[in-house]
Amino acid sequence: MTTTPTAARTVRTVLGDLAPAELGVTDSHDHLFIRSPRFPGQELDDPAAAEDVLRAYAAAGGRTLVQWTPWGLGRGADSLAELSRTTGVHVVAATGAHQTAHYAPGRFPTLGDQVSERPAPYADLAERFVTELTAGLPGAPEGVRAGLIKIADDAGPSTRHTRWTTAAAAEAHHATGAPIAVHLEPDGDPYGVLRRLHGRHGVRPDRIILGHLTRFTDRTLHRGLAAEGVFLALDSPSRIGHPADLQAFDVITDLVEAGHADRLLLGADTTTGTAREVGGPVRLLTDLAPRLARSHGPELPERLLIANPAAALAVDWRTP
Repeated sequence: MTTTPTAARTVRTVLGDLAPAELGVTDSHDHLFIRSPRFPGQELDDPAAAEDVLRAYAAAGGRTLVQWTPWGLGRGADSLAELSRTTGVHVVAATGAHQTAHYAPGRFPTLGDQVSERPAPYADLAERFVTELTAGLPGAPEGVRAGLIKIADDAGPSTRHTRWTTAAAAEAHHATGAPIAVHLEPDGDPYGVLRRLHGRHGVRPDRIILGHLTRFTDRTLHRGLAAEGVFLALDSPSRIGHPADLQAFDVITDLVEAGHADRLLLGADTTTGTAREVGGPVRLLTDLAPRLARSHGPELPERLLIANPAAALAVDWRTP
């Protein structure tokens, strides 16, 4: 299933809404700012360093960067608009929530085992997501809004926290139209994510972006998910040393040959200082894109970096 953005749809960046055709070359999953107790000493928290990244990315031909850093992980909300304005790179920010392991103790509320008398235990979280998508990000200049919702699946069986954040993301999606991007774990359950978001909560597959598919070795899984109509963010090909690097190019080739090129997005997913030191988003354009062009023709990287992100991120925004 191919989704073509219409004139009514726009992509919400930190400087305002854009027509999808204005995005240009897009890194569909990355981080200018992020901090997590899981990666001590690897924080990305320096606006000057983020500016250097964006300038290098722009010099290589990049026009848009989508930051998947959600609420509570140091997403640099106060800096994103000025960075975009200074460098000329469009930036799409995220609302949402990650796994509890990425938050310091006490920094993220959980359901625990208590029974709530409230009609929806995730209502406050859904309201936060909607506010950040429609009114603005806390700590940011007025009018700086998120353009997508980021959540995460679990490693192993689904936890209550994940079911809660998934329900909140779906509610926020239905209120606004925003796409939902999902961090996947290599021993997680991508089909379970799809069942929850689409089957249980009614989110259309083409509004779902599944990240880290290169972490899974089963090619039938990749093809099956693409056939469902979701977007697959192949967001490790630019990272030296990541285990998924060994099969990323082959995964892309297999999906293209299976007829699913219109479902694929590319991203660098730079989450640590070490990853940034070895190239970050620039490697998408100086390494991966030329390789894809040599093997499949120049039309393929243009589709994966320009046409597909425009389709995945474009929204007919609703006001709740």
